[in-house]
Amino acid sequence: MKRLVIALIALLVFGALKLPFEHRLFEEHRRAFFHAAELNLSMREQIGQGGFIAALSGFRSVVADLLWIRAYIAWTDTEWGRMKVLFDAVTSLQPRALEFWDTAHWHMAFNASVAAIQNEDQPRLALRQKAEREYWQLGEAYLKRGISFNPDRALLYDRLGALYMDQRKFNDPCRAAEAYAEAAKRPDAMPYVHRLAVYNLARCPGHEREAYDALVKLYHKGKEERLLTLLTTIDELEEKLQIPEEQRIDTAADIKEATPR
Repeated sequence: MKRLVIALIALLVFGALKLPFEHRLFEEHRRAFFHAAELNLSMREQIGQGGFIAALSGFRSVVADLLWIRAYIAWTDTEWGRMKVLFDAVTSLQPRALEFWDTAHWHMAFNASVAAIQNEDQPRLALRQKAEREYWQLGEAYLKRGISFNPDRALLYDRLGALYMDQRKFNDPCRAAEAYAEAAKRPDAMPYVHRLAVYNLARCPGHEREAYDALVKLYHKGKEERLLTLLTTIDELEEKLQIPEEQRIDTAADIKEATPR
């Protein structure tokens, strides 16, 4: 009995000493997104028992690559529903792989939506348009879910901004400005996203003055920022905001030399 009590006390002491180390390790893993992959019953149904066992055994990347090939085959066969199921499985297995999220959004928001609006088997335009919008939203959902697993990376914010900026699809400059601004905050940000954030902000109702101030700030950073779109947007906002002539920027000389971007 005495030995049992000693053993229990030893276990309690060891557990108490180990707990802070485990907590720190868990926090480090959480910050590195090591616990992002989702292996649950829904996943088992998507990839089958063999694939699920392989994923549990540490072969998530191998299973994901195989499913990715099957998703590509589904795309070539225009099996959009099957392709989505496979994309769901792939992105769940490898949530830190940006290419999977990016490609999944592209196929849904662009390829599948085009197929839906051009579907000759559906005679009603309203239903084709409804299906088209639903595919746009699926593309958006992939990007937003991908961002939730990769909030430290710029790529998916950039793609989300482009989707919102697309005048054929969402045509939402306000949300586009937010997405591009978030992309610009990341260390791997593309060199253009900070400008796209401001360009879209200029089209967002009620934010014209804020956009104008940001554009002027970019203008004064130097010639590398004085691109044609920036200069013409400054001119447009000066007219819209009725900026006094003496306070306006003389962009005429810059426009002659500007790169058309």
